[in-house]
Amino acid sequence: MIYWIITCVVVLTITFFIVINMKAFGGVPKGKRLKRIKQSKLYKKRQFRNISHTPSITEGYKMWKVTYDFFLGKKDPLLKPLKAIPSLHTNLKNIDKNEDVFIWLGHSSYYLQTDGVSFLIDPVLSLYGSPFKYFNKAFKGSDIFKPEDIPGIDYLVITHDHFDHLDYPTVKSIEERTKTAIIPLGVGAHLERWGYAENKLIEEEWGTEVILKNDIKIVFTPARHFSGRRVKQNDTLWSSYVLITPTRKIFLGGDSGYDSHFKTIGEHYGPFDYVVLENGQYGEAWRYIHKLPEDVIQAAIDLKTRCIIPVHAAKFALALHPWNEPLQKITALGKEKQLNVLTPMIGEVVDLNHPGQEFRTWWEN
Repeated sequence: MIYWIITCVVVLTITFFIVINMKAFGGVPKGKRLKRIKQSKLYKKRQFRNISHTPSITEGYKMWKVTYDFFLGKKDPLLKPLKAIPSLHTNLKNIDKNEDVFIWLGHSSYYLQTDGVSFLIDPVLSLYGSPFKYFNKAFKGSDIFKPEDIPGIDYLVITHDHFDHLDYPTVKSIEERTKTAIIPLGVGAHLERWGYAENKLIEEEWGTEVILKNDIKIVFTPARHFSGRRVKQNDTLWSSYVLITPTRKIFLGGDSGYDSHFKTIGEHYGPFDYVVLENGQYGEAWRYIHKLPEDVIQAAIDLKTRCIIPVHAAKFALALHPWNEPLQKITALGKEKQLNVLTPMIGEVVDLNHPGQEFRTWWEN
């Protein structure tokens, strides 16, 4: 009996180390990168910290119960769409470089082009949002864009290293078409393991301002979230970004629970022409790290904007709400506050020079 127990432990240990060292799990910050991390004011007690105390789960909830409900509990019949969601396969390679556009690619992935410069944010163009195939599969219709659809881009922008925001197959595939990657401190360990040269990385922490092509400035700004692809959490930083161009200001939110940082960013850098905010994959149990729809509205008000582009919905079932609930709620709340909520289909072109552009309620079909 003892022999079999020891054998099982050895096999499981070996299997774990084989799996965790797969390329999809990225790298571990070492050397100069680790030294920079340890010198950061945001890094305390061997991990990065949020501005405010941020429990992983809301008071009154139990982690075991939340986990049980997610995997084994009764699911809403509309947790996933009953048929393919509407989408439009726009040819990104045919877009004129002088056009100012936003194109949602599903979940938190989007292509942004402004002032003659192209950006690709958090591209997850695999058929799954996890390190393993067939786990956390994309909804039918949300998966129409593939890595080969991405044109040459000036800047790849990553907000944090979770699998549904930093996708190994996609990021690896587009390396030769990417001039520069903009990433939070520590995330470069993943990209370097995947073949990105150090001189292609702009890797910074909150408060850093960097001048890009065509007099565009990007600012690394706070978010209220966490990070981690391997066993250890929070060994890399998470970030939002402020994009300041000669013609407009855009806030790139990434994942974040609601907190005071939105107001601070709005007062310092606002008002914004557009804010791209996470709206989806939420729940009361983790509202510290993901915004509820009413939090999205308040964040937009704090950021001093009239135009919200909601993302982080309609591709993966990472929470227990109906798949289309985030869009239903955010549009209703936006009307109450007289905010312009832009809700394109995946692949539909948003003309950044026309903030009053209207879109149909495609999620109600």
